[in-house]
Amino acid sequence: MCLAIPGQILSTAGDDLDRTGRVSFGGVVKEVSLAYVPQAEVGDYVVVHVGFAISQLDLHEAEQTLHYLEQMQMGEKAGGE
Repeated sequence: MCLAIPGQILSTAGDDLDRTGRVSFGGVVKEVSLAYVPQAEVGDYVVVHVGFAISQLDLHEAEQTLHYLEQMQMGEKAGGE
């Protein structure tokens, strides 16, 4: 099973295939490759898998996905108590 997580781009650097960005995943910030999403800019949401942004999400899709992930996490916590 593969897992890709949405995150928001905080900053970008470089060009073309060397383009990277600092992406926030709910407060955890990671450096990821933006080579596959050349149109993505600061403030945009991207789906990241193993260090590569593989697609761009609009705000509604990103918020919905983050909400589902949050619900799953709450369910795990409730099930473990």
